[in-house]
Amino acid sequence: MNELVFRNRQKHRRIRLSLLKSIAKTLLAQSLQVPSFQLGVSLISDEEMTLLNETFLNHEGSTDVVTFDHRDAESPELLYGEICISVPDAVLQARQYKTSWQSEIVRYLIHGLLHLRGYDDIDPAHRRTMKRRERTLLNAIAKQFPIDELALR
Repeated sequence: MNELVFRNRQKHRRIRLSLLKSIAKTLLAQSLQVPSFQLGVSLISDEEMTLLNETFLNHEGSTDVVTFDHRDAESPELLYGEICISVPDAVLQARQYKTSWQSEIVRYLIHGLLHLRGYDDIDPAHRRTMKRRERTLLNAIAKQFPIDELALR
């Protein structure tokens, strides 16, 4: 049984969760071909992200996305995890990279999904591979979905 749960636990931006969920379903089914999943995605504040980052990763301050892989050895085919996305970090990085915060949110979703599919970005060579895949998926999604409509007015 597939399960996909989205939670908006931040007040920085109003977000159309139904569109983000549709994007995630498309990524899982078409692009990443994930047959079985239980996934939670939380949109959070930078304060909550700082707490997660410091508590679980021993890194100081906020970050854009943190992924928790909950798979066990008994069901390795099941994508089972959580993706936490910092909306304020998406807004800041969008300004820095001259893109939209909505596009950054989708990029972070893709990044988290790639981690859950086994991609790693610690080693520079693996990071380049992951970033290429991330860009390819983001470009494909941008052709299928009106990403800027993630913003609720």
